[in-house]
Amino acid sequence: MSVLSKLEETLACLKAGCVTLSYPACPQPVPEKFRGRPIFDAAKCIGCGGCANNCPAREILVFDVCQEVRILKYLGRRCTYCGRCADVCPEKAITMSHEFENGTNRIGDLQQQLDLFMSTCQRCGRCFKPASVLEELKMKGYRFDDLKGERWIYRSKAYLEGKTETDDVEIELD
Repeated sequence: MSVLSKLEETLACLKAGCVTLSYPACPQPVPEKFRGRPIFDAAKCIGCGGCANNCPAREILVFDVCQEVRILKYLGRRCTYCGRCADVCPEKAITMSHEFENGTNRIGDLQQQLDLFMSTCQRCGRCFKPASVLEELKMKGYRFDDLKGERWIYRSKAYLEGKTETDDVEIELD
């Protein structure tokens, strides 16, 4: 009886054919919802620390150098690629890559570090979006606005020796 059942099992396996993918010879694309390692975008990150608070493996570290500078470091040693960090990011600064092969001899290859200048509210300390590039150009250095005249004055140091500071251009109005 057992020999007959083994023959039936062998015939069933032979009819099925090959079901294994020949991976190294011809790799297949990863599925659409595949979650690889997290990729951090420093341009979008506001440094709120939500990713570090929700990481079950505790792979994202936060270090505040001072009130304005925060360092976020992704270690990548025990990460299970669960995607919680990407889900809780309010600015979508973390995306899950589609990299399948993450094997490396050096653990430092997986690490990522973001040095962020924090834009924080002086009252409550909450983070907000930094100014755009155009707004940053307007606000460089110290401000010497004319409060009585209610106008902006752009004042900057000249880079050439012997040149004085430049003020705004006087415009005569009729």
